[in-house]
Amino acid sequence: MASIFIGCAGAPPKLHVKDSAEYFDEGTIISGLTGQPVTFEDMLADLAASRVIYVGEHHTDAAHHEIQLKIIEGIAGVNPDLAVGMEMFDISYQSVLDQWSAGGLEENAFLEKVQWYANWRYDFNLYRDILTFVKQNHIKLVGLNLPSYIPSRVRVGGIENLLDSDRKYLPQNIDTTIEAHKAYVESIFKQHHFRGNTQFEYFYQAQCLWEDAMAETVSRELDDDVMVVLAGNGHIIHKYGVPDRAYRRNGLSFRTVYLATVGSEVELSYADYIWVTPAKKQQQKR
Repeated sequence: MASIFIGCAGAPPKLHVKDSAEYFDEGTIISGLTGQPVTFEDMLADLAASRVIYVGEHHTDAAHHEIQLKIIEGIAGVNPDLAVGMEMFDISYQSVLDQWSAGGLEENAFLEKVQWYANWRYDFNLYRDILTFVKQNHIKLVGLNLPSYIPSRVRVGGIENLLDSDRKYLPQNIDTTIEAHKAYVESIFKQHHFRGNTQFEYFYQAQCLWEDAMAETVSRELDDDVMVVLAGNGHIIHKYGVPDRAYRRNGLSFRTVYLATVGSEVELSYADYIWVTPAKKQQQKR
């Protein structure tokens, strides 16, 4: 069994579904409901019937961004009332994102105005094709995040010690009572080493603040659109991050797509669809 997972005699690696004998090749789309492969067309039809579609990513994986663009293009082809919400931008830059969607900014000016490399920092080449498609098709672009320094401050000092000037960015509700989510975040916490005396309580407050802030923005900005949300896999896994929190606010149908590289292991409960992606692909320099 292990030799199948790892790959023997030069065989390509596969993705393994935990607690099963199932292994899947690169490019397979797996239904989280049935555990069986589905076609892109069948998945797209299901996604297009929902109001919010969450597509995860590993931020530095170029293949993941290619898949995100393919899904956005597919949804745009059947629903012109499309918005794209992105974790990569915070709400304070919404006026700049509106200018971009309207076609009013060139790329260099856009990068300067959103202060890309001060805020998100990952190579813009990874996101260029997605944002170019948004601009060319005048798709509403929504910044979902809150300023990155706020979760950082909560992580070291807790919500109660935030400045009044920071509190204006807080969502109305921050839910820290979801035990499964808490256990997942604690597993992440144990993998990190922080400077200073970082407490898990504060770390978890910061994570829930982050999730609920994005969920609130999704709900507030959705209007009558269908929204494709791009966020890290950790924000959509098991749905108890952003998706369920947004649903509790708006009650609107949603689907999740988790992108998982070959050679890894997943649980079917991770998402509605699990897309098996190639070993990490380096983006082309431009």
